[in-house]
Amino acid sequence: MALAEALPRAPRRRGYWGGVLHRVRRDPVAMVCAVILALLILSAIFAPLLPLQDPYKASMIARLKPIGTPGHLLGTDEQGRDMLARLIYGGRLTLMIGLVPVVLAFFVGSTLGVVAGFVGGRTNTIIMRTVDVFFAFPSVLLAIAISGALGAGVVNSLVSLTVVFIPPIARVAESVTSGVRSADYIDAARATGGGALTIMRVHVIGNVLGPIFVYASSLTSVCMILAAGLSFLGVGVKPPEPEWGLMLNTLRTAIYINPMVAALPGAMIFITSLCLNLLSDGLRSAMNVKD
Repeated sequence: MALAEALPRAPRRRGYWGGVLHRVRRDPVAMVCAVILALLILSAIFAPLLPLQDPYKASMIARLKPIGTPGHLLGTDEQGRDMLARLIYGGRLTLMIGLVPVVLAFFVGSTLGVVAGFVGGRTNTIIMRTVDVFFAFPSVLLAIAISGALGAGVVNSLVSLTVVFIPPIARVAESVTSGVRSADYIDAARATGGGALTIMRVHVIGNVLGPIFVYASSLTSVCMILAAGLSFLGVGVKPPEPEWGLMLNTLRTAIYINPMVAALPGAMIFITSLCLNLLSDGLRSAMNVKD
């Protein structure tokens, strides 16, 4: 017993995702971005519990107050509404519209891409040629066209952005799956009598999900910017809902009167998208390293 206790213990081997999480924690840039995003998400979720003013309460007397005004830490907008409250409440819609379409497109696009890449043949041709049709249009114009056809609103924005991001995710999923399909362990699974669905579920998905997830995470910032752009153009969120893109639109006439307050929604979009991009880069670097 004493000899066993004296021997050094073998280091505990981390799993794949445990190793990824460990490497992300050692990346200071990714961790700072993760903390900032966590604060933004938590403040948006618990906005009703925070000591904030009513984001919908207008006051013509208090229009366009500068930053630092007593009772209005970040000033007021063109209708006298508190900017701090509207920025925090606006984060709820902006972040939701930036995340939900990517999540939905991740599941739909991954399913289409994995099926097309694994089955191949005529199935691959039908799915990927259909996907290629959407690549003929720039993502911004496609989102504007779909939102304009469906009409302004949160649900229609979610639908249009989901449609926009399904094709690139499906393309990446198909490419990764096509490379995995010819691997030796897939041939071994076929030799043992495994069916196509079983092989895809057990052997393929686990090996292609990581690269697809990393790529999808890099689209989150793009989706958020597109959502803000739709609201800015009037085909996204309807007023008086607080949303960062819509706030930029309504404050654009005040840029010469109070430029600092008018730039706040744009600063929030920039900071959030920058943190999403840097966190996605850190995650990509962590997943590319093999233990």
